[in-house]
Amino acid sequence: MSDPAQTNVMELRTELMEHVRLIVQTEGWTQAQAAEQLGVAQSRVSDLLNGKCEKFSLDMLITLASRVGCKVELAVL
Repeated sequence: MSDPAQTNVMELRTELMEHVRLIVQTEGWTQAQAAEQLGVAQSRVSDLLNGKCEKFSLDMLITLASRVGCKVELAVL
């Protein structure tokens, strides 16, 4: 059985990753352009575009989302 807290964090990571990936695709950036915009190595962009969620912390995904102009808010329900 999975820990509900870990499941929640994984869901947040997955949602943020998908959102950043969608922005990269919508903008039509190459991996090199995306790497420049995100301030990371091209290999990290490859991991992002390939959905390798386990390679990104929640903090890093919030940072990446912010770098592409997203405002990330947390709602406690």
